[in-house]
Amino acid sequence: MKNLYALLLALIIIGCNTQTETQEKLEALALKEPSYFFPTKRAQVLMVGSFHFDYPGLDEHKTSEDDKIDVLKEPKKSEVTDLVNYIKRFNPNKVVIEARSSWNAGKKFREYRTGLHEDKRDERYQLGMRLARAFQLDTIYSVDASSLQNDLAKKDSILLDSLLEDVVWDAPDPYWDMAKKWFDYNDKLIKEIPLLDYFKYMNSKEYHQYGYGMYLTGSFSTGNGQGADRLSIWWYNRNLRIFSNIINITEDFNDRILVIMGNGHAAVLRQLFESSPQYEWIEFDSL
Repeated sequence: MKNLYALLLALIIIGCNTQTETQEKLEALALKEPSYFFPTKRAQVLMVGSFHFDYPGLDEHKTSEDDKIDVLKEPKKSEVTDLVNYIKRFNPNKVVIEARSSWNAGKKFREYRTGLHEDKRDERYQLGMRLARAFQLDTIYSVDASSLQNDLAKKDSILLDSLLEDVVWDAPDPYWDMAKKWFDYNDKLIKEIPLLDYFKYMNSKEYHQYGYGMYLTGSFSTGNGQGADRLSIWWYNRNLRIFSNIINITEDFNDRILVIMGNGHAAVLRQLFESSPQYEWIEFDSL
């Protein structure tokens, strides 16, 4: 009888072990979201897509003189302060601006901390340096980059021209005509509503979606693929390089990175930050 009891006990133990192993296998095979495999703690990023406060006129769309605002005069001067105070809620430990190394942001920021450049309308001063100084940061980061197209133009302009020779730069497109009306509306809207409300509007997901989409109109579909090639080696490549530069100044998941860029860049960078397992995208209107 003892041998029988021992055998039964052994069978029960084996059965329990088998059941446990089966359960573990089932749990291991259970459907897991992709996020399960990546850290939940990530460096937080607040993107502040902006129009250029000093209107340098370098973009395709040009704001008319009648629609321009002056951020150094009331009421917009006070509205800039309200905007800055709102962004302060993010409590950044790094501030990133749209500038290249040749702009000498480090030198200019050191001068700004002594009281210089406060009369400059440029958002890199009015937002970037103002916020970096408010949080007593000793560095402001320049992350802008040239594109692969620019590199090719310097190394072999003949090759570049041959790659893009069939692009129809002024190709008619009804969607671009619609976009022009949207851009004109935006220019007038800036004058009519507080800057904080305008920044919430222009940093919305829908605004970025359509802003991104405008690069997919006009010459994009011309040249038997050359229009698409041009966009990839120019605009998309430039923003990928900007994103790479931000990765290089990110230290760990404790970083809270404030990125101040032209809103055309923000539309592309949103996609990159939201897709990256390294970052948590903070919606501008959520502060």
